[in-house]
Amino acid sequence: MGEKLSEGRIVKGIAGFYYVQDHTGILECKARGKFKKMGLVPMVGDRVLFSKQNGSIEDILPRTSELLRPPVSNVDQAVIVFAVRFPDPNMVLLDKMTVLAVKEGLDVVLVFNKVDLDDEASQLTMNLEEIYGPTGFKILTTCSLTGYHIDELRAMLSDKVSVFAGPSGVGKSSLLNAIEPGLALKTGAVSEKIQRGKHTTRHSELLELETGGFVVDTPGFTSLELRDLEDDILSSCFPDFEHLPGNCRFDDCLHLEEPDCRVREAVRTGKLSESRYNSYAHIMNEIRQSRRY
Repeated sequence: MGEKLSEGRIVKGIAGFYYVQDHTGILECKARGKFKKMGLVPMVGDRVLFSKQNGSIEDILPRTSELLRPPVSNVDQAVIVFAVRFPDPNMVLLDKMTVLAVKEGLDVVLVFNKVDLDDEASQLTMNLEEIYGPTGFKILTTCSLTGYHIDELRAMLSDKVSVFAGPSGVGKSSLLNAIEPGLALKTGAVSEKIQRGKHTTRHSELLELETGGFVVDTPGFTSLELRDLEDDILSSCFPDFEHLPGNCRFDDCLHLEEPDCRVREAVRTGKLSESRYNSYAHIMNEIRQSRRY
């Protein structure tokens, strides 16, 4: 009888070697030549069948999701972190990140950090929760200094593969350290290695959490490739648009200048956030501009 193959997950890839983890540990493996012939490249995050005897990946199990930046598969959720103040949230950038996550079929967790800063921060937090409540995204306000809602965030990461994203200065490293001390140091090392390493630019690394699940650092997640997004599906990446009752007059309505548009009517009557609609219009304009080049 042949060897019974083991099932594991690729947690790191360097220069053609893949590090596969199962319940016994991590084994360095090479991919079978058949994958190249099939035009299939193993990715960090892949669930695979592998031979411990030969140190080879024999099969790649079907992927539930696939990101190109960072290159990682089978991600469950995007944890998008913004500060309520210092820096004030860039709403268009925030909405671009949610569009990318929804487009890739990921669950979205919006984390608004630094809620401890001042009294104005609490009002801003209420405004943000009002804007994003209709999206159905999970929303969490946090403070890494006081530990506010850190247990809740840790629970959201348990047994899932999560990408952490957000602009610099919003406290991602502090949150990661609050969730699990030393984790931010690991992700920082990964970011630097990915950026500077000669052989690792196409690979990310999954970092296992003590409570179960993995976190992947996300250099480049903020780079939304608008060329890959069709203008007629943009509104489907705004769940709060999709949840509005009724229909537009035209089935192919882009919610810009068409008459009898339920989205613009919802903005006019205060049932839809003007901020969200402005982001939609801004992103739509960028998509159209990108088509010209």
